[in-house]
Amino acid sequence: MQLNPAIFRFFKQLAKNNNRKWFEQNKSEFKALETEVKQFGEALKDQLNQNDSIDRFKVFRIYRDVRFSKDKTPYKTHFGLTWHRTKPEFRGGYYLHLKPDDIFLACGFWDPAPADLKRIRQEIDLDGDEYRNLINAPALKNMWGELQGNKVRTSPKGYAKDHPDIDLLRLKQHIFMIRYTEEEVTARDFMNRLDAAIQAVRPFVDYMSAVLTTNANGESLV
Repeated sequence: MQLNPAIFRFFKQLAKNNNRKWFEQNKSEFKALETEVKQFGEALKDQLNQNDSIDRFKVFRIYRDVRFSKDKTPYKTHFGLTWHRTKPEFRGGYYLHLKPDDIFLACGFWDPAPADLKRIRQEIDLDGDEYRNLINAPALKNMWGELQGNKVRTSPKGYAKDHPDIDLLRLKQHIFMIRYTEEEVTARDFMNRLDAAIQAVRPFVDYMSAVLTTNANGESLV
């Protein structure tokens, strides 16, 4: 199953005509593309579940929430697809962003709850070397590159500025990302490429799952 190149043509036109009149006139094309994208996402979910535990896939709605935004354009100019791992045993998930000139697959913890972030930092404090070895493993790093994420300016509360793992402790997000071209995502092998990338990052999300479902003594919380 392939993604349709018309996805990007449609969103380029929508970006130039982001208004209700144009969208209503072209809604049938959008709904047809949305149906194809959903079929692609469900097929990938089935493929991922041969090695993972995905309980839910969804495509985000096209309609923007403009209540608190200066940008009042009513529609998003991309598809956002997400695959959720089965909670509470498995944490994390995978997100695919399909926008002209901004296409990426992301995995990790974009906005972790305060309790989760505290627990991640606690584990890094206990054994930062294990975490470094994990994120620098060749199979992961060659596919996904460097760990990304916003950081606090100095050091989190309770940790010294000269802590040996202060670079990791400062992270507020723990994210990996791969960027693609339109040609790559509409190729016949793209679903298999996504599957391979997600398998490569599995040790990371499995580690995080183990951390976030246990306390500092290794006792299960689920």
